[in-house]
Amino acid sequence: MGSGSYWGSFASRERRNIIIYIIGIMFYKLGLESFNGGIVSLAADRFTAANAFGKIGALTGLNQAMQVIGSILIAPLVKKFPTRSVLATAIFVFGFITILFLIIDAATGGKPRIANGGQLHYGTWNPNALFPLYMISGISYGMVELIRRIIPRDIVGGDVQKLRKMDAIVHILYEVAGTGGALLSVKMIKIFGNNFSFLITPPLFVCAGLTWICIDKLGHGEESEKEEGEEDERSFGSVDYMYSVTIGAKAFARSTYKGAIICFAHRKFIWLLPGYSFALYGHRYLENAISPAIAKRIMLDSSYSQIMVCGSNLGELFGALFVLITTTAIQTPLPFLRFDALALLIVWALPAYSHHIQPHNAVYAWRIAAMFVPISMGWAAGDVSLAAFIQASLARMESSDSQVSALGSVMAFLYSSYIIIYAILGSLLGTYIDKVFTADGNIYRALVNIGGVQFTVLCAIIITATLTPRGALHWNPSLINEDAKPADVELQRGGDDAQTQHSNHPRHPHQRHPHDGTGGGVHSVHSETSTESVVDNKEKPIRTTDIGAMLG
Repeated sequence: MGSGSYWGSFASRERRNIIIYIIGIMFYKLGLESFNGGIVSLAADRFTAANAFGKIGALTGLNQAMQVIGSILIAPLVKKFPTRSVLATAIFVFGFITILFLIIDAATGGKPRIANGGQLHYGTWNPNALFPLYMISGISYGMVELIRRIIPRDIVGGDVQKLRKMDAIVHILYEVAGTGGALLSVKMIKIFGNNFSFLITPPLFVCAGLTWICIDKLGHGEESEKEEGEEDERSFGSVDYMYSVTIGAKAFARSTYKGAIICFAHRKFIWLLPGYSFALYGHRYLENAISPAIAKRIMLDSSYSQIMVCGSNLGELFGALFVLITTTAIQTPLPFLRFDALALLIVWALPAYSHHIQPHNAVYAWRIAAMFVPISMGWAAGDVSLAAFIQASLARMESSDSQVSALGSVMAFLYSSYIIIYAILGSLLGTYIDKVFTADGNIYRALVNIGGVQFTVLCAIIITATLTPRGALHWNPSLINEDAKPADVELQRGGDDAQTQHSNHPRHPHQRHPHDGTGGGVHSVHSETSTESVVDNKEKPIRTTDIGAMLG
């Protein structure tokens, strides 16, 4: 698709707002990578060797859990105020919280490396304070990530094709910023030390917020509210904020339960748990656990973990591009998931290669980053294509709940499963790394088990899962679950107030924290029009209680 045809599908004001949004999100991603890289490196250095990676696993898991809470807390405000204003305010709050880390370290005697003769000098604060601080930052992180998935509707409305095109360019440039942010983090740690390396994060977040404020209000949100009806406005005004948060939390819990029922009760959906949650866990564990362990215990420089993350981000960019290029040739997520599973076996190279690593030599970190490129490329391709399949399959499933959609329920269950898996295994395997290091003086034996063995098990589980759907025995099937009965996948009716409409907002695959979060962040692709039914291209807005669909 040429650039002319791409931009020609948008109105002039939409083009202006897309550009502003992309500039803001690149500021945000640059600051986020600097912050996350600095915190993980700081934790690896500050925690004692006997329990460093056990605590890092718990720290990361808690931060991801807090992202869900942040999403629930911000949802009522998204319903009340303009999305752009809530997004800008949330990023300002996130930036303020990152400043707290800098203030605490400086107030207790910490100094930047550049002001201390090139030597690290930490403050005297207890490193366990990282837990409450990083958990609070997770809440803000979750707020920003949730709103970031909603605001594209304010820019281009509910047109599916426009949202897809916008999502494609945003996702690619987001990963470009992520790769640059990882490199920036390495440089900042070298200059300022990991305790002050994210000095650049607050101003970058402020730039992102100020940029997003400039987005025009095109009226799509107002039109959507009118389609939703006046009842929601009256109900929000008659209850207080805490009651709205409670309703959102209950809806999320209910949607998670219903999502589990849907996944385990249908053959066509049971493979989504290993295909999505297990694959996401493996990707995040590679970045948040294995990379810091190699950097700290073998290379003896915790900042090198961000070099490896840079390779991972670059792989995610290639994966997203690969899916866009092969959309016509590969019509199901199964080939991408199989490629993802097989790419995990590359991790076996790490234990053997680690014996040849020379400490304090960045060349070896770059070589490992090159290994991460195909691994993360496989995960990103699988994640993007699987999101498309989930969207297309579940958007047509009738929901019997007025608060949550089938799509939101399944995504809530899959994301919650990932958080639980990481919270448990991240801490347990981190403790194992610490025990091996204490006993052997190195982590080579641990890399064999947490790397090679664990990722081989993940590979086997994911490959087996891709053989579960009907028609999945071909390497590149053109259709799976083709014998699903029409009664099983009824279209939601736009005029039925009892049905909760699903979300079609773009999602980022990097929840770095979450995700991608994350984030990252996670990346959403919109449902295809059914060949048997005519679906209006203008879609109904998501309810703020359908947190699962927004997170997914």
